[in-house]
Formats: sequence, structure tokens, C-alpha cells
Amino acid sequence: MNLTSLLIYCFIVTFTPGPTNIVILSTVNNLGTKKAMEYTYGATVAFGLLLAVSAMLNTMLLTFLPKILLVMQIIGTIYMFYLAYQIYKMDTSASPTVNQAGTFASGFFMQFVNPKVILFTMTVIPSYVLPFDTSMPAVALSAFAITLIGFFAFVTWVLFGTIFKQFLQAHKKIVNVIMALFLGFAAIVMWM
Repeated sequence: MNLTSLLIYCFIVTFTPGPTNIVILSTVNNLGTKKAMEYTYGATVAFGLLLAVSAMLNTMLLTFLPKILLVMQIIGTIYMFYLAYQIYKMDTSASPTVNQAGTFASGFFMQFVNPKVILFTMTVIPSYVLPFDTSMPAVALSAFAITLIGFFAFVTWVLFGTIFKQFLQAHKKIVNVIMALFLGFAAIVMWM
């Protein structure tokens, strides 16, 4: 197994902006670090679950892959546009009210419609682990290590949002518009 290649792939995919990272940054900006961490925990649990499912059911999924990917693309696109709209329309003048964006459940479910995460979890184990070691301990350890990398990526976005929160708060409306545009762009790019 080329561990360097695997780690580079994992770090690039998990640390680069994607739907989950953009929502984390927006959640820190609008609801605070505590809510962003709650969302992050949900996203991490789902990320690990998706890796485990991918590892165990890889051969069966490959048979249905085109159908699953199309359905996930459609659901993911709709959900990402919905999130972009929610970010765009956030009231920048009032203090935030109770919002579903910063919950464990929203972080958890976002991963199941996030095309970046779905594609990553369906490719990383079969491409980098299974060709070299199919033993359950090796696959489980790999899935756990990749989940930790994902968690560190999510926490990095929380920290980034926390560090720059004053700046983001001072320019809240423009930040919300930019984040909504990035999320909308991510939804469009998955169809190209």
C-alpha cells in the first residue's frame, strides 16, 4: 500500500472546501463554535459510518453504483441548494435563533447527501486498502484512521471560523452571500 499517496488523497479531499466544510464555517459564523462542533461530531460519525459501509459492501455497491450515484447527485444537489438558500437568507441583523443547521443530526445527515463524501468513501478503501489487505483488522483500522483525518479537517474549519469570527461577523451579509455561492457552485460542479 502506498501510504503517502493514501494520506495525500485523504488530506486533499477532507481539508479542501466542500459542502460540509462550508456549512461548518457558516455555522461557526452564525451560531458559534459550540453549535459548529455539535455539527462536526454528527458529520464525523456519518463519515466513519460511510467508510465502514463502503469497506464492507464495496463489491455489492459497485453493481449498483451508477444508480446510487445518480440518486445521490439529485438528492445532494437539492439539499445543497437548500442549504445555500438558508445561508443566503440568514438574518444578519438579529441574533441567531434556534436553528437546525448546527445540530448533530444535520451534520450526520448532510454526509449522506454530500457527493464529495459519498464519492470519497466509495473510492478510498477500495482503491488504497483492499488491493493490499482485505483482513478485517486492516480495513477497520484504515477506516478509523481516515475518519480521524476527516474529523481533524472538520475541526480545522471550526477553528478557522472561530479565529476569523470577528472579521466574518463584521462582513456577515457578504460572507453569507459568498458561502451560499460556493455551496451552489459545489452543487453545479458535481454535474459537470
